[in-house]
Amino acid sequence: MSYVKTTGIVIKEVHTGEADKILTIFTRNLGKITASAKGARRPRSRLIAGTQLLCYSDFVLFKGKEMYSINSCDVIEPFYDIRNSIEKLTCAAHMTDIINDIAQENQPSIDVLKLFLNSLYMISNSKRPVLQVVSIFEIKLLSILGFAPWVNGCVNCGKKEFENISFSFVKCGFICKDCTAADKSAVRLSEGAAKAIFYIVYSNMQNIFNFEASCDVLDEIRRVSKIYLKRQLEKDYKKMDFLKCLKSHKEGI
Repeated sequence: MSYVKTTGIVIKEVHTGEADKILTIFTRNLGKITASAKGARRPRSRLIAGTQLLCYSDFVLFKGKEMYSINSCDVIEPFYDIRNSIEKLTCAAHMTDIINDIAQENQPSIDVLKLFLNSLYMISNSKRPVLQVVSIFEIKLLSILGFAPWVNGCVNCGKKEFENISFSFVKCGFICKDCTAADKSAVRLSEGAAKAIFYIVYSNMQNIFNFEASCDVLDEIRRVSKIYLKRQLEKDYKKMDFLKCLKSHKEGI
C-alpha cells in the first residue's frame, strides 16, 4: 500500500454520503490535492478535528487511483479564533478563494503556502487591521506568482522618488508626476502608501507585516491591491464587499 505523509491546510470541503467529506488540501510537498475523509462528520471520528476548513494538520494519506484517502491527521493549527469574528472569517474566506484559484494540482509552492499561513495567523492572533493583512497578502502573492508591480521608481522614465507618485494599472507599477499623461486612470499615492507598497514587494516573508500605517494610507494600499488583483488574475472577488455592507449597516443604526 502507498502511504504519503505531508502537512497541509484544508481550503475546501464538500459533504458526501451520510458522514463523509471530499477535501481540497493545499499541502507543503504535494501542492493542491483532493482527498476523501471517510466518516469525518461523525461526532467521534478521529478525523473530525483535522479535516475542518482552514485547519492546518499533519496528514497520512493513501494514494488511490482518482484521489487520496485520509488515513490519519494531527492538528498543528486550527485557526479557531477566525471563526469567532465575521470580519476575520470574511477575510480568511476571501484569501482562501484566491488560493483555490491559483494553487495548482500536484505542484508545490512553499512560498505561497507560507504567505497564506502567515496571513491567517496574523488575522487570527495579531492586533493589526485585518484589511492591512489582506492587502499585504494580495500584493505579495501576486509578486510571488510573477506579477510584481514595478515599484523601484517610475516605470516610464526611471525617476527614483516616492513623492508625487501614482500607481498605473496599465503600466503595472509606479509612474511619476511628469509621466501621468501616459495613464489618466492611474491612482495618486501619498508618499507613505508608495513606501508601504515598495516594502511589501521587496520585504522577506518573515518581516512582511512589520510596518505601521495610518488609516488613510491603509485605504490607499487597499484600493491598489484590490484593483491590481482583479486586473492580474482577471477575476473580481466579491466576498470582501460584505464587510462594506456590514459597515454601512452599523453606521446606519
